[in-house]
Amino acid sequence: MTRVLITGGGGFLGSRVAAALAARDDVELVVSADVRSGAQRDGVVDAVLDVTDAAAVAALLRAHGIDTVVHLAAIVNPGRDVDLEYRVDVTGAANVLAACVETGVRRIIVSSSGAAYGYHADNPEWIDEQQPLRGNDAFPYSRHKRLVEEMLAAHRVEHPALEQVVFRIGTILGPTVRNQITALWDGRRILRIAGSDSPFVFVWVDDVAAAMVRAATDGPTGVFNVAGDGRMTVPDIASRLGKPQLVVPAWALSAALGIGRALRLTEHGPEKVPFLRYRPVLSNRRLKEEFGYTPALTSAEAFEAYLASHPGVARR
Repeated sequence: MTRVLITGGGGFLGSRVAAALAARDDVELVVSADVRSGAQRDGVVDAVLDVTDAAAVAALLRAHGIDTVVHLAAIVNPGRDVDLEYRVDVTGAANVLAACVETGVRRIIVSSSGAAYGYHADNPEWIDEQQPLRGNDAFPYSRHKRLVEEMLAAHRVEHPALEQVVFRIGTILGPTVRNQITALWDGRRILRIAGSDSPFVFVWVDDVAAAMVRAATDGPTGVFNVAGDGRMTVPDIASRLGKPQLVVPAWALSAALGIGRALRLTEHGPEKVPFLRYRPVLSNRRLKEEFGYTPALTSAEAFEAYLASHPGVARR
């Protein structure tokens, strides 16, 4: 019987993972840990935990006899406080890993991101798990994901008894999602960088949760991209939304963002241009063939589900 702790268990993904695990007969205990106490949920033990407190992480694992950790704790919308993001994303991950080793946890499941591959002009058309993790040093979220993955790789060598499942996740969509990606769709026109179709891979939140549950119970170890089948380009998205495209040269957007941030009109700077221009398009072949999970919704279907839960975004 599995005893699971979920960091970030109060979030929109963590809450779904907690509920799904609590419904399983082969899971004895589910502890949902977050920085604030959450709503009471059937079959879920609520705990307050700050992952930047190393001693507290180890103490909580010991107190509940945890053998499996699902590590989801992260800054939801990065870009406002880079120091805090580093402490939560990188130091927090280091603390969780150290506590797992110290207390004899059997398996850890980690939510990484396609951002770990980085936003680069020479990214292949489809990125598989063999692609080097380059990140982008100018984009802290991407850099942090790369640093955490380097830490995980070192632990696989130094602490092989701690099993790992690492998910490099595409853009997660869900009924409550609001972030820097979805904000691109809210205006009257859809931004497109000249010369780039900026393809996205989407995955519905319930599909990510289902993969997490499999990883925490009877799934194999390894590193897997998580995304729905197919992709959607900016022209595809604009067409579906019934909105015109605003096509801007990369140099002009970079200059505008630089000026805007200098005038404190926006928190985004020129480093965000590659983020929009060179999207990592994740292949989910290994997820389906080796991990044994096929997302229920394709990228296009996940986008449709998002629109259905966010009326007013699309014009048609």
